[in-house]
Amino acid sequence: MTDDARPALLRPTILDPLFAPARTLPGIGPKMAPMIERLLGTPEQPARIVDLLFHLPQGGVVRKLLGSIAEAPPGEPVTLGVTVTGYRPPQAGAGKRPYRVLVEDATGDITLVFFGMPGSRVEKMLPLGAHRYITGRIDLYDGHRQMVHPSRIIDEAALAALPAVEPIYGATEGLTSRAISKLAHAALERLPVLPEWQDPAWLAQQNWPAFADALRAEHRPENAPPPLAEGATAPRPPARQRLAYDELLASQFALALLRARNRRSPGRANAGDGHLVQRIEAALPFGLTGAQRRAVTEIRADLASDRRMLRLLQGDVGSGKTAVALLAMASAIEVGRQAALMAPTEILARQHFERLGPMAGTLRLRLLTGRDRAAERRATLADLAAGTIDIVVGTHALFQDSVVFRDLGVAVVDEQHRFGVHQRLALGAKGQAVDILVMTATPIPRTLALTCFGDMDVSVLDEKPAGRQPIVTRLVSTERLDEVVAGLGRALAAGDRVYWICPLVAESEFVDLAAAEERFADLRHSFGDAVGLIHGKMPGPDKDAAMERFARGETRILVSTTVVEVGVDVPEATIMVIEHAERFGLAQLHQLRGRVGRGAKASTCLLLYRGPLGQVSRARLEMMRETEDGFRIAEEDLRLRGEGEVLGTRQSGMAAFRLANLESDAALLQVARDDAQLMVQRDPGLASPRGQALRVLLYLFERDAAIRLLGAG
Repeated sequence: MTDDARPALLRPTILDPLFAPARTLPGIGPKMAPMIERLLGTPEQPARIVDLLFHLPQGGVVRKLLGSIAEAPPGEPVTLGVTVTGYRPPQAGAGKRPYRVLVEDATGDITLVFFGMPGSRVEKMLPLGAHRYITGRIDLYDGHRQMVHPSRIIDEAALAALPAVEPIYGATEGLTSRAISKLAHAALERLPVLPEWQDPAWLAQQNWPAFADALRAEHRPENAPPPLAEGATAPRPPARQRLAYDELLASQFALALLRARNRRSPGRANAGDGHLVQRIEAALPFGLTGAQRRAVTEIRADLASDRRMLRLLQGDVGSGKTAVALLAMASAIEVGRQAALMAPTEILARQHFERLGPMAGTLRLRLLTGRDRAAERRATLADLAAGTIDIVVGTHALFQDSVVFRDLGVAVVDEQHRFGVHQRLALGAKGQAVDILVMTATPIPRTLALTCFGDMDVSVLDEKPAGRQPIVTRLVSTERLDEVVAGLGRALAAGDRVYWICPLVAESEFVDLAAAEERFADLRHSFGDAVGLIHGKMPGPDKDAAMERFARGETRILVSTTVVEVGVDVPEATIMVIEHAERFGLAQLHQLRGRVGRGAKASTCLLLYRGPLGQVSRARLEMMRETEDGFRIAEEDLRLRGEGEVLGTRQSGMAAFRLANLESDAALLQVARDDAQLMVQRDPGLASPRGQALRVLLYLFERDAAIRLLGAG
């Protein structure tokens, strides 16, 4: 929502200066305004002053004045006082040779080197005989000291105004770090006096400054960070810790308010005497794992209580979430109510429907998708309203207005990150006090689980069902592609089926990756009609048909983009080839690998990479080779990539934190969660002085949707 569209009554007027457009700051003219928007704005939300203040420096350069040229260490940024003693312009016809200027002090001399700069401009900056202060990095060239393109050349007056530490910002083309620093200083002048929302005893214990002082310390650093041993991580200064904690507290407080609101909403018992659950469990062709039993017990306790359930069922690939979901839905059917399972795609909805059928016994199941024929759809809707359907499985079609249940008791949402919160709530609104179970096959690090799903209770399936075969993972250079294709021929002769994953759909002149269509043509040349193709640009019915041909064995090699990442289940598939695996994230590689190893035969995952590999890419692929533990992989993915990429702002509906870092601030996250829950218990209406200040915090970090819940009941 843009600033103009946000209702004025929602935000305290004290924050108005911070949410004013950044373009109103002095120094931002027509030329600079688009650069600020490119750096800090979005198509939906122009850049604001608060965005500039929250764009913290990434580091700082010490502007230390050394006593002499002779003492200046090579390779480090320094500021030196020098006298200009001579010019060495490039000789005529010497091509792109640099313009050199000789400068000296009492201990020695140094050459300043300028490429592509007119001599007249160089001489204007450095008049012969003038005393100047230069900042830059000294290098040795042929045994002589030189400084290529000093970052700053100033006189005595400008030196007096030079900060001891110059902050370095993430910048954009045409907008330098120094220009951003000037704008940040102007933004600090607009900073209002805000109430203190932190507990005074906690602030004193941590020795943290006030919020405004913390922002000033970040944008106007007085001290450089201490030197670090090789491989060590810089400690977060108190100001940065304070700001990170503010953001984490806003996030956790909003989730605590949402959780409290859900707890206040009246629920109803949605579990019977257990006869259906026991009958279904006894008929399963496998025994439940300990983790599945624990999850079923937790879910049935929620369903039996008079509080509404909102629970996340988090399970790695192949951990048995579908069976747990069925037993949860059967609990509601025991008391005469209905259940719904919503999947993000028609392929997955149809697959859930087909897998539930043999397990469901006498329960009445029906499938509802957006492509049902009109007569079929009318019959399904009539039976749902009449109550002659126990479980309906479907896609987004389930929360359309025309879908009416006789009495919906439990709603299961598969792959929560593919849906928005509003879609989840829309399905829950189809009945009275509906209990909601959310499932995800994406292992989520604990810190991300707290930030994304802090309004939910969590059940974790951390065991694989007995009989699952391990998956052998191998790293193979693309230079051995011919060997891989020859190996596929032997695998097909043995009756195996193969996924071949490519990152792109068509050739790109910008990215040198094999395209799915090109790989399909190559493999078709070797294996003929045994090769199928599926990608995201295909119409839905064509994708379904290609997937079904592979599931039936009509095609034996399926060339695909990452469409097959989540949920698609073909037990006969035993080989997964991922081309250019170095371009994928760890979690995505793990999800793709989980498409094999689902039957009785041993499976193999080949990670094809193009060398040489960078440090992060190699660490990622080595981790895949070492373990199949999705939770360990998820933690490593968070460490390597950070929460923004792991979450994906579009996919999850959550922006990455701007001030906090979930890896380095994980301990603060737990404190913020405890603090938020305690405040909601003590002051649910935020009527106390600290409660009023916390309202300001929620608006400042744009968690104001939580405020609306206070009076929503």
